[in-house]
Amino acid sequence: MTPSSTHLVLIPSYNTGALLLPTVEEALRHWQPVWVVIDGSTDASAPSLVALAAREPALRVLHRPRNGGKGAAVLTGVEAALAAGFTHVLTMDSDGQHPASHIAPFMDVSQSDPAALVLGLPVFGPEAPFERLQGRKLSVALAHFQTFSRAIGDPLFGFRVYPAAPLRAALLQTSAARGFDFDPEIAVRMVWGGVPTLNIPAPCRYLSKADGGVSHFNYLRDNLKMIWLHTRLISQLLLWRWPAVLRIRTKTNRQQCAGIGAPAQESAKEFTTSK
Repeated sequence: MTPSSTHLVLIPSYNTGALLLPTVEEALRHWQPVWVVIDGSTDASAPSLVALAAREPALRVLHRPRNGGKGAAVLTGVEAALAAGFTHVLTMDSDGQHPASHIAPFMDVSQSDPAALVLGLPVFGPEAPFERLQGRKLSVALAHFQTFSRAIGDPLFGFRVYPAAPLRAALLQTSAARGFDFDPEIAVRMVWGGVPTLNIPAPCRYLSKADGGVSHFNYLRDNLKMIWLHTRLISQLLLWRWPAVLRIRTKTNRQQCAGIGAPAQESAKEFTTSK
C-alpha cells in the first residue's frame, strides 16, 4: 500500500485500554498513514502503540500532556497534519466502533470532491440501546434546524473525512467544541462556513463493557454541555446568523440543481448501493 500524501487517518484516544492497538492495526491495514493523538492518557495504552510506531513508518503517535477532550486532540492532530502538507483527515474512534473497512471508500469520495465534508451516517446493529437511538433523533432534528437543511445526516457520528483547513478554522472560531460537543458543533459550524457535505452510510458497533467498550461520557456533565451547545448555536442562528445560513442553503440548492458536485454525489450513491 502506497501511503497517501494528502489524506490521513486521525485517531484521538484517551484511556482506551486494550482496544486501541488492534483498532490502529486494523486501520493501518486499510489506509496509510495513520496518526494517533494520545490525549493525556493515564492507562497503559500508549506504550504498545509507541512500540508499533517504531517499526511502522506509516504510524505517527502525538502526545498531549493533559486530557483536553476529543476536539482538543483533533485540533492538535489537524494542525500537525497541515504543517506536514496533508489536506484532509479522516477521524475515527479509538475503540473499534467505527468500520476500518470503510476508510478507503470514504477517502475515495473525499478525493472525488475535496471541498466536501464527508459525513458518516451510522447504521446500528440490534445491540444498540433503544434509548440512545431515540436520543439521536433529537440531535438530528436540532442540526437540521441549525443549518436550515438536511446537510448533516447525523451530527454525533464521528467517522468523517474533513477538509483540514476549514476544520481548523472552525475549531479556532470557538473555545468550545473540545469534548463530547465536538462532533455536532463542528459539523454545524462548517456548514455555516459554506462547506458542502456528503452523507454516506457506515456500520457502527456498540460495544458494551462486557465487550471491552470504554465510555468517558458523564451523564450529568456532558448532557448539560450538550444543552449549552444547542442553546449557543440556536441563539447565534436566530440573533444574527440566519441570513447567511439562508444564503448558503440557497446557494447549495442552486448548485445541486445545476449539477455542480455531481461526480461526488454519484460516487456516494454508488458506494451506498454497493454496500
